[in-house]
Amino acid sequence: MSGRSDDNRPVGKDRPLWTRRRFGIAVLAAALTLGPLAAWAQTQIYDARTKKWVNYDKKKARQYFARNNQLPEAFRRQVVTFRTAEQPGTIIIDGNQHFLYLVQPGGQAIRYGIGVGREGFGWAGIVRVGRTAEWPTWTPPAEMVARDPNAAKWAAGMPGGPDNPLGARALYLYEGDQDTIYRIHGTVEPWTIGLDVSSGCIRMNNDDVIDLHSRIEIGAKVIVLMQGAALYKGV
Repeated sequence: MSGRSDDNRPVGKDRPLWTRRRFGIAVLAAALTLGPLAAWAQTQIYDARTKKWVNYDKKKARQYFARNNQLPEAFRRQVVTFRTAEQPGTIIIDGNQHFLYLVQPGGQAIRYGIGVGREGFGWAGIVRVGRTAEWPTWTPPAEMVARDPNAAKWAAGMPGGPDNPLGARALYLYEGDQDTIYRIHGTVEPWTIGLDVSSGCIRMNNDDVIDLHSRIEIGAKVIVLMQGAALYKGV
């Protein structure tokens, strides 16, 4: 069964498996370009034992990962049915559900779990992959250096490696020829996938970002649908 319920919510196959977002206020319907956006929802996962949706916060996420040494099923890499007018090779990011889709031929996509911007750091826009890097150097932006003492010591750049916040790979997002300062990258904190935790970058576990990096081409279109945001074009 698929379709929508009487209150227009997806049901059956059209409803995302294992994860959803509960909205406290109405969804913003506006034409947005790159810029900050508040996070308005609480991530939830389905508890098969209690048969209830439960809040999935940073503490519970870390406990789950410690217990299972992996993410909840929804946030693991998988091929899903996906209808879009976008060309194969396009990345579509659903920040509300914490999914990144890499569009494939034949009405399918590879879906990856992601972590996204915490409250006040969400954004939306249409950008492109300007360049990529393996085991990238992390250079925190001036704004982060100013507000975060831990970042300040790496103002000149932190070499790539297993302790680097950008993880194993990075895709640098550009608007035209301008670096947006946002990246899709790995993480040293895989339990944060599925949460609103970053300063605006899209984080993935290292195995997933290595897989994505191996499939993506420079110049690939990236559509970011972030918390409470709707785009006026592109989808």
